[in-house]
Amino acid sequence: MTPLRRKPVQQRSAQRVERMLEACAALIEEVGYDGVTTTLIAERAGVAVGSLYQFFPDKRAVVQALTLRNLERFMAVVVQRFESTELDHWWDAVDSMFDVYVEMHRTVPAFSRLHFGDVVDTRLLDEGKDNNTVIAEGLAAIIAQRFDRSMDELALPVAVAIEAADGVLKFAFRRNDSGDQKVVDEAKSMIKGYLSTRLGDPE
Repeated sequence: MTPLRRKPVQQRSAQRVERMLEACAALIEEVGYDGVTTTLIAERAGVAVGSLYQFFPDKRAVVQALTLRNLERFMAVVVQRFESTELDHWWDAVDSMFDVYVEMHRTVPAFSRLHFGDVVDTRLLDEGKDNNTVIAEGLAAIIAQRFDRSMDELALPVAVAIEAADGVLKFAFRRNDSGDQKVVDEAKSMIKGYLSTRLGDPE
């Protein structure tokens, strides 16, 4: 699924779309989702609003594209960490995922406002599934492949863990804009304890 009306073919068009996404992220940081308009995005990106509408039907579609890009970045970094780091157990993988998420929350423009889209629509990533389900399925697939575990075994525990972690991490960032590290550590401990009862003790 893509929120784009049409995919940019030429490099110049792709760069223009990228500027629109960057402009959208910067504006969300400044004024929040509700304060952003397609006109503001176009002005910040240095393009005509008609040019924006060639690619996106509305503001929601721009934010959807931005969120999908963030999800792709998150998954890519997780895979990269898996490939570049020695992971002896599933817990090492889960720990790494926490770190990637928190790092993106601290460094990627608008991620702290949008997360993976729930502020806009709980089905922003895929109209057939809620956002956390999309993330849980992606992460479960990565863990299954890396540690030779079955998706049937992982699907529900990972989905429950994502829901629980999502709530506690939001609490961590409400307490501190950079994420209260003590709360982040509590979230890791909580998820480790739960998954240990379902996937086996990592110790």
